[in-house]
Amino acid sequence: MPTSASPVLTNISFSPWEMFMNAGPVVRCVMVLLALASLLTWTVFFAITVELVRVRLKLGRAERALEEAGTLDLGEEHTRGAGIAHALVMAAETERERSQDIPDDREGLKERIVLHLERLEAAEGRRLMRGTGLLATIGATSPFIGLFGTVWGIMTSFTGIAASKATSLAVVAPGIAEALLATALGLVAAIPAVIIYNHLARQSAACRAQVADLTSLVMRLVSRDLGRMQAQLESGQVVRFGVSRMAGE
Repeated sequence: MPTSASPVLTNISFSPWEMFMNAGPVVRCVMVLLALASLLTWTVFFAITVELVRVRLKLGRAERALEEAGTLDLGEEHTRGAGIAHALVMAAETERERSQDIPDDREGLKERIVLHLERLEAAEGRRLMRGTGLLATIGATSPFIGLFGTVWGIMTSFTGIAASKATSLAVVAPGIAEALLATALGLVAAIPAVIIYNHLARQSAACRAQVADLTSLVMRLVSRDLGRMQAQLESGQVVRFGVSRMAGE
């Protein structure tokens, strides 16, 4: 003979939407929170991906421009509007102008420029990683948030069993299924967040490597200009960082 639980189970819908609607308020809030976390994860992914593609293209153009530039002044002209590349060149230009009263301190000038460029490079690296910390937080906490919803739902189900004094599995099964849906949503939010975080971290590292290449190119232009200045000094010209004239003039 069929048990009395069979008709009850056949009348219950176990679709995700029905389980969400039948869940308690706490479990439902947990599910909504996890759904928002998943939506936020994909929003951050698309936004940062578009930004990184745009940055990599701009860095590539700036790298080619600095490769073709023969002097720091030409590098400044060729990188206008190129974001971090122009900022690096302008930092070197600014430090060179501020050091005009100490023309013999070439090594000190290089050191000061390197320190300034390193700060700009680090700031650009932090900017490229902006938003990925949220993905790390979602990936780390979503499973536990889902587990909290599951535990709360199961507690509610067993409390209902104790109150109704019913021992049939049909009484507790819907509540447990709704509670387990919270854990499933936690994994749905966490797994993509972790994968996307690692992917964006690799893409950001590639952009930071390009910025480091730009820093090297700027320093090469600085060294080249200083070498020209040294050659002019040795040939008897008076040189003041970009302005030269014959000693007898």
